[in-house]
Amino acid sequence: MNKSEPLADFKVGVDNVIFSVDLALNRLLILLVERTEAPYAGVWSLPGTLVRQGESLTDAADRILTEKISGADLYLEQLYSFGGPGRDPREAKSSYGERYLSVSYFALVRLESSVLETGGTWHPLTDLPVLAFDHQEIVNYGWRRLRSKLEYSPIAFDVLPSEFTLHDVYQLYTTVLGSGFADYSNFRNRLLKMGFLTEIDRKVSKGSGRPASLYRFDPVAFAPLQDKPLLFA
Repeated sequence: MNKSEPLADFKVGVDNVIFSVDLALNRLLILLVERTEAPYAGVWSLPGTLVRQGESLTDAADRILTEKISGADLYLEQLYSFGGPGRDPREAKSSYGERYLSVSYFALVRLESSVLETGGTWHPLTDLPVLAFDHQEIVNYGWRRLRSKLEYSPIAFDVLPSEFTLHDVYQLYTTVLGSGFADYSNFRNRLLKMGFLTEIDRKVSKGSGRPASLYRFDPVAFAPLQDKPLLFA
């Protein structure tokens, strides 16, 4: 590196990749907002914001999340930093050598308890519009993280109801991972053998089939399995 080259002058923002699962229609959804200002006015993007003075990155991510969604059970973690030169058109117009760094966050919220505030719209991941900036790359990265989290963490139970059937769990996994990841019989048997689901003394009827047992997730029983592959396939 040439030591005489000026240091980059970064503006730091956060962009939230907020997923939810529509179990009724077997769709993985992502929250988008339509930009009202340049650059990319009128184009869809991830909910984001520049970090304010005295504000941490996580606080900025929480702020934009609560501005767009209320009443949500959520899972939130830092995803990745995107700071390649030229990712924001404002860089080329700046005479100060400004660069725009995005620290992205990943969230998964329960659809049924999420209330969208002004400006946010759910879009199926399989039918996204053209996105501003490098937000399609950020979405793709977030989707990979979501699929990975399902394989070794209890993230699925953060967005399921407190009481659920085994088919509800399987449906969530197939919606995110695809129907080919495991057949239902193998999935069910493996899930029950792991010992972190507690059957409750109540059943529920769905459709014309026989009533299905209801279960609750036991986080204490899951603790020894944390960060280990669940291997449902």
